[in-house]
Amino acid sequence: MSADDDFSGFAPPPFKAAEVLVGLRRQLRDLRPLAERGARYEIGGRAVLELAAEDTAIVARIAKRPALTPEWTSSRLASSLDVRRFVDTVKQRLRQWDHDE
Repeated sequence: MSADDDFSGFAPPPFKAAEVLVGLRRQLRDLRPLAERGARYEIGGRAVLELAAEDTAIVARIAKRPALTPEWTSSRLASSLDVRRFVDTVKQRLRQWDHDE
């Protein structure tokens, strides 16, 4: 039996986008100064994040900078690792925007 055979029966649990989205929204709610408005998050009335769940992934858009008409960067979150990286990116952008103001 080779080392590869040891993990042949292991598969990560399926990514349940709708369930993960609930947890992601909870995490984002705790980040100040974000204000949740449905599937959109704003800072001072300017949209900076949008989230939507698909069957197997979450589609997330983050603004390059807060603006009335923002320029968006889109991401497809299809695993827990993608979600953690996205939250880290949001935290980094919040620090950057705070520093820029």
